[in-house]
Amino acid sequence: MTSAWRVAGFTEIRELGAGAFGRVVLARHDASGSPVAIKYLLTADADAVAALRREAELLGRVKSPYVVRLLQFVTSAGGQAAIVMEAVDGVSLKRVLDEHGTLSPEASLAVLKGSLLGLDAAHGLGVVHRDYKPANVLVRPDGLSKLADFGVATHTGQGGGSGTPVYMAPEQWDRRPASPATDVYAATCVFYRCLTGRPPFAGDAAALAHAHRTAPVPLDGIPEPLHELVRSGLAKRPEERPPTAGDFAAALESRAQAAYGADWESRGVRALAAGAVALAAAFPLAAAGIGTGTATGAAGGASAASAGGGAMAAAGGAKVVAGVAIGAVALGGGGVAAYQAARPEPKRPPAVQRIAATTTLMTLKNPSTGLFTTGAQIVTVKGLRDTALQTRVNQALRKPVDDFMAEERRQWLLLDKDRQGPQGQMNRSTPAVFKSRIGLAGPRYVSAAYDLKRPVNAGGGTLGTVVTVTVDLRTGRALQTGEMFLPAVLTPAGSQTIVRRVAVPAKLRDQGSFCDYKLFSPQLNRPVSRLASRTLLTPQGAEFLFGGLFGEACSDTAWTPVPWAKLDGLLNPEVIKAAH
Repeated sequence: MTSAWRVAGFTEIRELGAGAFGRVVLARHDASGSPVAIKYLLTADADAVAALRREAELLGRVKSPYVVRLLQFVTSAGGQAAIVMEAVDGVSLKRVLDEHGTLSPEASLAVLKGSLLGLDAAHGLGVVHRDYKPANVLVRPDGLSKLADFGVATHTGQGGGSGTPVYMAPEQWDRRPASPATDVYAATCVFYRCLTGRPPFAGDAAALAHAHRTAPVPLDGIPEPLHELVRSGLAKRPEERPPTAGDFAAALESRAQAAYGADWESRGVRALAAGAVALAAAFPLAAAGIGTGTATGAAGGASAASAGGGAMAAAGGAKVVAGVAIGAVALGGGGVAAYQAARPEPKRPPAVQRIAATTTLMTLKNPSTGLFTTGAQIVTVKGLRDTALQTRVNQALRKPVDDFMAEERRQWLLLDKDRQGPQGQMNRSTPAVFKSRIGLAGPRYVSAAYDLKRPVNAGGGTLGTVVTVTVDLRTGRALQTGEMFLPAVLTPAGSQTIVRRVAVPAKLRDQGSFCDYKLFSPQLNRPVSRLASRTLLTPQGAEFLFGGLFGEACSDTAWTPVPWAKLDGLLNPEVIKAAH
């Protein structure tokens, strides 16, 4: 164990926790007076220092209001190391659960949603937390939560059995590669504990390993509307869980609104605030006399426990957040790293936001038919400040894929032949291929094209389709044909204007008269009313899709691009103005 080295430029206020190899202290930055948390190693062992540096590197990449911010990694001339982090005034979810036993469904959903959004930010950077548990979730006096401790985090695809046994996914017990679905499993275990007061499985290491690998998902004590969330999150195989924390958050949002109403989240956050405020004496900043207000004001003095099983009740009152005015700085190198206080972050404009549209690889499976894909390219959006809106946007962007899966299931159920024969075997052994292409990526619309192909049930080959979707970033809704195009061109006579101005691609014209490729055709189930699903908005204009009925004799596809300057008289002028 090393001597009592301290990071220069800070005054230690009190110890927050200590273990065999490290300690965490609350400190004040001497120049600015801002509070921070400093995690010190109590050893100069090279492996331990390298592990702390790795934790700092992983944590430093994650920028999310739901994750504790890294401010600095520091090393001394003697080989000691520490990380300086945002000081969060609040208590761990573990303390809240130890005090109150259970949470109300709304409060449980609220804390799970916050954690999932923090985990999703990490997953977007290829980082898997691997140790999500109540002790690593900090609940503030305003009821919001932050994810902490990336000490055993790893990159997606790396293996190892690190974690906390009661929350470890089956693949962790088997030392198989970790993925975002690994964190989804742990988050569901914690959600289960919030609702019932106990983890889903208990016992010694051997009993836990067996239960996590093979035991049925226990649903006793789980409200019926939440059964499917728990069942999917605790699926034994990673590919059968929601593939990312963002997907799980979207499913949570939909289920919560259906079961508990549109205001479920505000009620849940207030309930969490009440539960945290009941433990205000344990708040590190409040106990040290630091902060902008009293913690008890956050929940209006409301009781933290509701009638029945200790579940928290909603409480009203004003938000109180202990602010940390220090911005993130670069990781320090060798020697003693210098700490720099940053100026307060400027206010962001309320209207235009910088968003990022990316292609996320997902594993999808349709259990009733056997259709599966291990690398589905799903277009997703990140960066919207309104997380509920972002969820709606991503649900709308994914809907063409979900519709394709549903139609495939419907067609399968219509088959009269033996589903377990050669048909089913081929379908289960050959993956479907879902590819995507991004057109516009803000500021008002996100537009995507999906090329969806699945193996046929017998005889080889593929069936599928190509479809587009354009989503309004203000509403989270997909644009319908009547919103994208002028009404006049959607009439029988007006549709000929589109035919004249949007030419069939030369690639398809050269195939002769046998294949009569058309942009829209009621006979081919392509009425003009569905033209938006065959139009991709891009930074240059619009691309119109011809062909694309895989499995038919004429199944080729090709696009006709039309620049913005030539779309007047076809597209809605408001769409052109907002998109161009």
